[in-house]
Amino acid sequence: MKFGGTSVAAPDDLKRAATRIVAAREAGNQVVAVLSARGKTTDELVDMAFEISASPYEREMDMLLSVGERISCALCAMAIHDMGHAAVSLTGSQAGIVTDSSHTKARILEVRADRIREALKADRIVLVAGFQGVSGDSRDVTTLGRGGSDTTAVALAAALGASVCEIYTDVAGVFTADPRICTDARKLPVVLFDEMLEMSASGAGVLQLRSVEYARNHGVRIHCRSSFEDGPGTLVVSEDETMEHPMVTAVTHTANEARVTVNRVADEPGVAGRIFGALAAANVNVDMIIQNEPVTDDEKADLSFTVARDELELATSAIEKLEAGERVLTDERIGKVSIVGAGMKSHPGVAAKVFETLGENEINIEMISTSPIKISCVISADQVPDAVRALHTAFGLGSDAVKPEDPTGVHRPTVAS
Repeated sequence: MKFGGTSVAAPDDLKRAATRIVAAREAGNQVVAVLSARGKTTDELVDMAFEISASPYEREMDMLLSVGERISCALCAMAIHDMGHAAVSLTGSQAGIVTDSSHTKARILEVRADRIREALKADRIVLVAGFQGVSGDSRDVTTLGRGGSDTTAVALAAALGASVCEIYTDVAGVFTADPRICTDARKLPVVLFDEMLEMSASGAGVLQLRSVEYARNHGVRIHCRSSFEDGPGTLVVSEDETMEHPMVTAVTHTANEARVTVNRVADEPGVAGRIFGALAAANVNVDMIIQNEPVTDDEKADLSFTVARDELELATSAIEKLEAGERVLTDERIGKVSIVGAGMKSHPGVAAKVFETLGENEINIEMISTSPIKISCVISADQVPDAVRALHTAFGLGSDAVKPEDPTGVHRPTVAS
């Protein structure tokens, strides 16, 4: 069971999480719970760091940021003890989360869960601080990046052979679009791993991308559900658990990206490798890439790509050092809208419908990226809400457009509440 920051923010929230954990134990389950930092604690710790240093040393940032999750776990253990159950709180290191040495963005390499197993055999509820681990090389504290508690929970579920990994958050599950934009968005009872990967990568903030990737690779079933109400949420499952897929499952979006354009890049082998090699060395994740082919022999190419907005300065700095083009241009006023659906693989004309819909709504497309189950368009950031609503309606994803007896066309496995 994993509880996000909003699920443990206030004392009553944390006690509610403790009550859910105890209820799962009293139902006969062995329970491991992963907790995030409470509310805005992580943001407050980051602000503290920048009050002291304009460029905080990453090793010490990890030491600082790991504190929030430890506070949540210790307090929750106290609440569980008051309910008459034995509980033990563990740091990521104590829980056996071994990572690489990439501070602030570490990746889990191994889970040595012996101490957790011993506590479970002793009939204890185990609380693990999310978002953190320990470097296998330096033995320093590391953190996994934003949303890393999801990955902690999935990794522990895989290592322990858990029957399910329940992700508790402030929403009831995964929806066909952001309900704040589309009031008729509906909760999806089932989503495929590949669909959820594309949705997370293109802006859906319900589940962290790396956690879904880890779950797919290790066969961990995820149940995304609400901390504040009872009832089933959304199951994220493998392909063989379903029979038929809807053409489009959801519309996702993000307004937190920026575009970098390297102007007049030499049209010669190896240039792109140098550019993206430098970005990889700087630990910058690149999303969409477009390079135009020079029209004449004496012209040069323009290379454009998108990155997370908070990595823009890092990306431009890495590129400018290469002197690979004449200028490096940036644009922070872009957004991205995507449609995702496993059924797209067997339905022609989906791309045409996307482009026609955006055109009819006078929304200009600046970049396009596709996969077998996703179509993404970069557009002006201020037009993202209109694009989401238009596509949601065009593909009949709203609650009014769905037959109640078969909401998605997907065979639904039984979901335990």
